[in-house]
Amino acid sequence: MSLELWLVIGAGILAILYGVVTVQQVMSLSAGNARMKEIAAAIQEGASAYLKRQYTTITIAGVVVFVILLFALDLTAALGFATGAILSGAAGYIGMLVSVRANVRTTQASSEGLGKGLSVAFRSGAVTGMLVAGLALLGLAGYYAVLTGPLGLAPESREVVNALVALSLGASLISVFARLGGGIFTKGADVGGDMVGKVEAGIPEDDPRNPATIADNVGDNVGDCAGMAADLFETYVVTVAATMVLGSILFTSNATAFMIYPLAIGAACIVTSIIGTFFVRLGQGSKNIMGALYQGLVATGVLSLVAIGAVTNAIFGFSGAIDGATFTGMSLFICGVVGLAVTGLIVWITEYYTGTGFRPVKSVAAASVSGHGTNVIQGLAVSMEATALPTLVIVVGIIVTYNLAGLYGIATAVTTML
Repeated sequence: MSLELWLVIGAGILAILYGVVTVQQVMSLSAGNARMKEIAAAIQEGASAYLKRQYTTITIAGVVVFVILLFALDLTAALGFATGAILSGAAGYIGMLVSVRANVRTTQASSEGLGKGLSVAFRSGAVTGMLVAGLALLGLAGYYAVLTGPLGLAPESREVVNALVALSLGASLISVFARLGGGIFTKGADVGGDMVGKVEAGIPEDDPRNPATIADNVGDNVGDCAGMAADLFETYVVTVAATMVLGSILFTSNATAFMIYPLAIGAACIVTSIIGTFFVRLGQGSKNIMGALYQGLVATGVLSLVAIGAVTNAIFGFSGAIDGATFTGMSLFICGVVGLAVTGLIVWITEYYTGTGFRPVKSVAAASVSGHGTNVIQGLAVSMEATALPTLVIVVGIIVTYNLAGLYGIATAVTTML
């Protein structure tokens, strides 16, 4: 196995170790008073019961797909599917276990100050993010190493391509069940609980005496934590695997380098992301949470820029056409820069259209004064307007990267956005 693959696997292990250490730090914090612990325990019990039932159903569907792939393609594709599904399920389950235990600690920390609350919440969320990236890299790099090492398959072979695509399919299967199932569950509990609690029983909204309120919070955790983790895992795996497949198909004479490149970018950016988490903190007396998050985003972006440049230079070099391609390493590096720029712009545009200090949200609030009708109309108008700038940014990014390095350039830019 090449040095590059060892480094990628090492970065994946580093991400998981970061998650383990951070979980220990968060779990060592106070979980609040007896009533807080009682409510948190009810949510934990409900979330575990839900995921156990959901994963039982997913397993049945997964076994059926596994058998189909085994007979329709081969064992490597079927095992790739199983690898993607198992790792995606693990990322979602671990993320949910952390979230249902971290939320009560975040509540307790917030009672001691906004800065402490943000720190606990952000570190708890970072656990899931690092687990997703780490498990995805371990799955992709590890399985690729097995395929091209002990099994002796050529990187550009059809068997390797099928196996990588099947691994992505496994991740997608878990994502669909986890994201949609959790969303349906939480909305059903939310709407039903509000109607019964407020209309029939006269219980205030989000009162823990209403069992549907607990179910609503369970749904938030299994849908927005376990579901989001599985969704992010799928996005990560599908993007990196697609870039690897493109490298294998388009550049058969130099397939290994083009397949290692997206893995190396992911590995380098794991390191920069871990460093970036230490920049997310509120200043003394500050209440600007977005400002604290931007500190981490900017720090990670700058470090990632340097890391992507180093990775590109190490694998391809900056000058001269890459062997088997019509573009240079510098072209790929610029594609990576475009990906980082698109990410930053989309984050800023999102804040502009959802932040309470900007025109769009203020206009919806002002329209609400005259009634529900104008509120709905203005809200719809703003939501439609909000799609224009992100679409424009993405289209410009696609055009620029395609002209620099074709389809592989677009894939590289998307990989750096992860």
